[in-house]
Amino acid sequence: MIFSKRIGRFKNSRTVIAMVCLLTFIHAPALRAADEDFYTWTGIEMTSGVPAAHPFLRNFRYKLFMQGRFGDDSSRFTQGLIRTGLGYAFSEKMTVWLGYDWVPTSRPLALRPFNDHALWQQLSLQEHYSFGTLASRTRFEQHFFDIPGSTDTAQLFRQMFKLSSPLHPVSTKLSLVVWNEVFANLNSTDAGTRSGFNQNRAFAGIGYAVSKDKILEIGYMNQYINRPHNPRPDQMLHVFSVTLLVNY
Repeated sequence: MIFSKRIGRFKNSRTVIAMVCLLTFIHAPALRAADEDFYTWTGIEMTSGVPAAHPFLRNFRYKLFMQGRFGDDSSRFTQGLIRTGLGYAFSEKMTVWLGYDWVPTSRPLALRPFNDHALWQQLSLQEHYSFGTLASRTRFEQHFFDIPGSTDTAQLFRQMFKLSSPLHPVSTKLSLVVWNEVFANLNSTDAGTRSGFNQNRAFAGIGYAVSKDKILEIGYMNQYINRPHNPRPDQMLHVFSVTLLVNY
C-alpha cells in the first residue's frame, strides 16, 4: 500500500521536477568559502537479472559498480568505490535493493587514509514520459570507518532525482542527462561527522547509447561538501565524470 502511494505521487511529473529544483538549491544559504579542486571520476556499473532456475528468482537483480576518483587537479588517486547489491523488482517501475560498499579514501579528501565500509538499503523508482525518463533513488546507508578511536556507526540519507531526455533531432543515440542528489547525516559520530546537511551533487551531461544495453554518460558534476564545526574548510569539487552503464 505504501509503495503504491509512492508511485502515484511519483507519476506527477511537475511535483518531481519541482523537488529536483528545490533540492538543488536548498543548501545554498549555508554555503561558506570553500576549497576548490578539479577531479576526474571514471566508473562502470553493471546491472543484470539472476539466472532464473526457479520462477521466484526472475524478479531478482544484482549490481556491481566500480569507480576511481582522482583529485588534486586529477593528478592522484583519491578515492575508490566498489559497490555490490542485490535487488528485487516488484515491477518495471520499482525495485528495492540491499548492498555493501567499500570506499578507500585518502588525500586530499582525507588528512589520513582510511577505509569506509557501508551497508545500504535503496528504493528505485522510474517513470517514462514523452519528454524522457524520470528516476528517483532513495537510499539509507550505515557507515563504518576504520579510523583509530572511531566506534560509532554513521547513518546517512541520500535522495537523487534524475532526468534522461532523448535528443532525437540531433541523434537517436544521444540523450540529455541531468540529476541532483542531496546527502544528509542522520547522526553525529566520533569520526567527526555532524548531523544535518552533508553534501550535494549536481550533474549535467550527455548519454550515448553504445549499444542496446550499454550507455556511456559523460559530463560535469559539481560536488559541494559541507564541514560544519570543522577546522577544515568546505570543499567545492569540479568533476569530469565518465560512467559506462551496462544493463543486461
